[in-house]
Amino acid sequence: MRRSNAFSLSLLASILFALAMPAAYDAEAAKAKPAAKPVKLSGPVSIAKQGYFFVNGQYATSKDGQIMVGQMFVQYQIPQARTKKYPVIMVHGGGQTGTNFLGTPDGRPGWAEYFLRQGYAVYVVDQPGRARSGYFTEAYGPTRRPNAAAMSERFTAPELANLYPQAKLHTQWPGKGAAGDSTFDQFFASQVEDMQNLTMLEDLNRNAGAALLDKIGPSILLTHSQSGPFGWGIADLRPELVKAVVAIEPSGPSFYEAAMIGAPEWFKDGPVGRAWGVTRMPLTFDPPATEPKDLVMARQDKADSEGLVRCWQQDAPARQLVNLKKVPILIVTSESSYHVPYDHCTSKFLAQAGVKHQFVRLPEVGIRGNGHMMMLEKNNLEVAAFLGGWVAKNVK
Repeated sequence: MRRSNAFSLSLLASILFALAMPAAYDAEAAKAKPAAKPVKLSGPVSIAKQGYFFVNGQYATSKDGQIMVGQMFVQYQIPQARTKKYPVIMVHGGGQTGTNFLGTPDGRPGWAEYFLRQGYAVYVVDQPGRARSGYFTEAYGPTRRPNAAAMSERFTAPELANLYPQAKLHTQWPGKGAAGDSTFDQFFASQVEDMQNLTMLEDLNRNAGAALLDKIGPSILLTHSQSGPFGWGIADLRPELVKAVVAIEPSGPSFYEAAMIGAPEWFKDGPVGRAWGVTRMPLTFDPPATEPKDLVMARQDKADSEGLVRCWQQDAPARQLVNLKKVPILIVTSESSYHVPYDHCTSKFLAQAGVKHQFVRLPEVGIRGNGHMMMLEKNNLEVAAFLGGWVAKNVK
């Protein structure tokens, strides 16, 4: 398809340098974008150093005696040919563990290996109160449990459940996406209980993330889903140590949860999930906000386009997020995830609060058919290559 030079430059600028309010998704324009080129990894990886450690553990007293709580498990690998100055810290989402980044359920290389091969030191964590970080019910309270049907509907086969408009576009899961399929079975085996108290969880992860940065120094923070708000909080606490935030479909939208109800309305407002806009815990605003009610909410009269939710934002004039302004930020959403209808709301909230960032829908850069677990899907390395390219251009 021929385009004028002016149009090509305009399209490129809109993808790579758009830092204001995100435009509505243009499906026809996305179809015209060439597909991303396959990425393959081959040959051995030479590791200079690898290991693990814990950060931020604190002793507490239980009925059984002294225990440790709040600790975060961190495993790391440093390549022999380390060419990148800043490490990448990878933080998984809800019900998940660091295995999300170590490989895929069908045995292919994961994002940790990709970035390692690009010359980055890579740190992969298990959130506090999760997996290798340990769980004490007495300290953390009750858990949430995964079930196979919900994981299939949201992550691996949303096209079958069809609970939101973009679900039918999902094509990238490596298998049937349901119990009994060998790839799904491997994926579901990795799902774990996690904390019901999401405010406590955010607080624990903020503190542990800040402690990790204090230990290893300036780093790039890659978050996914539930850990998205942790990234905003960590960057708010340590803006000088967070060299960039790469947020993969961060938990949202702003303020209210979006509850999937299926056709024809698709979504309705759930309870307030992020009382501070994009987080459950306070952020540094100017003028200062001392409690959530200081952020006066206002809702869009009309959605940006069909298939998207109406966003909640601050009423004008909006308070500014002074620390997040200092950090390069990329927000990425896929073509067919349940996040597609509302991730733009997170972007709008940040832009209104003065936080320059880039919001990219993967079809705009030729990456098609992905769902929420894009780091595990058939084209996971194409997604990783896009992320790596953005980091190379924006982190100095």
